[in-house]
Amino acid sequence: MIFKKTKIDGVIIAEPEAKVDERGYFEVIYGHDKFREQNIDLKIVQVNRSLSLRKGTIRGVHMQLPPVSEDKFVQCIKGSVFDVAVDLRKDSKTFGKWVGNILSAKNKEMMLIPKEFGHGIQALEDNSIIEYSVSEYYSPEHILGIRWDDPFFKIKWPIIKNVVLSEADKSWPLFSDEK
Repeated sequence: MIFKKTKIDGVIIAEPEAKVDERGYFEVIYGHDKFREQNIDLKIVQVNRSLSLRKGTIRGVHMQLPPVSEDKFVQCIKGSVFDVAVDLRKDSKTFGKWVGNILSAKNKEMMLIPKEFGHGIQALEDNSIIEYSVSEYYSPEHILGIRWDDPFFKIKWPIIKNVVLSEADKSWPLFSDEK
């Protein structure tokens, strides 16, 4: 597995190394030992899958608050998505900054989003599917969200017209309203 650092400490892009033969390929997409070698202690307790039917759909930007903050390890298994991690650690020198990366079934890249980072995805193709492993169980009473178009964060989504959002994601207050 190849690990690539991003401009925000803790957000990692991982790429599996395929063993290819006449049958197809074999890849390790998660190995605890490989992550430990990178000083990443990722404890997976649940694996989730999400289908976005329409190009432009945005899911997020969400995170779980302590004591159930979660790491997420995300991959796109069909289609393609723009995956975003937003640093929401209040004492971080990169608070409010974000990293985005295209994950696709073709490039096979995966993204590790650490605890206390907001996470969002935008489908770049119809019928895109992501699968993500998390380090904590879902706890709806600990969810925090930020608006996809919040001017404080200035996330540059690839698609800004005809965006599809859930009612919950439409209703998050602007960050400036929270202060």
